[in-house]
Amino acid sequence: MLPDSIQRAVEVLQQGGVIAYPTEYCFGLGCDPANSGAIERILKIKGRHKQQGLILLAADIAQVEQQADLHSSPMVDEIMLSWPGPVTWLLTPRVHVSDWVCGQHQTVAIRVSAHAIAHALCAEFGSAIVSTSANRHGEEALRTTAAVREAMGDEVDYVVDGPVGNALQPSQIRDGKNGEVIR
Repeated sequence: MLPDSIQRAVEVLQQGGVIAYPTEYCFGLGCDPANSGAIERILKIKGRHKQQGLILLAADIAQVEQQADLHSSPMVDEIMLSWPGPVTWLLTPRVHVSDWVCGQHQTVAIRVSAHAIAHALCAEFGSAIVSTSANRHGEEALRTTAAVREAMGDEVDYVVDGPVGNALQPSQIRDGKNGEVIR
């Protein structure tokens, strides 16, 4: 049986809401990537431009393949070895992935999380979710439930209480065509 907090967060996602949840490095803001209204809320909360795009977080390879053409990447073996973990890959998006997720880019940024709570959220939701750091654009990442509640207040619909992982920096972002490190 899932913890009540995971079940409640999934209900909020299904209703088009915005959640905050712990990931490998910091708390993330998340929503259903197919819900442009929820994505727009996240961008407003963060003070971020639509053109920048957002990262998706998945529970497994099947969820990645719902969003991206993983096997068209010449880096597929290296990608598979990096997951689950804090490595985000830029891949060719499926046709249904919205510009709200990709921004001005021709790729979708996606990773399979090794964080137990983030993984459970995606698994129970049945799809990848948006994952962008829970902080205002240009400000420090938030690493505790208390910090998220203080900074975000009632701008998010639900905060999943739990510890962040042991990563010392945000996920590395790599190009799925050539492996180049972008961040």
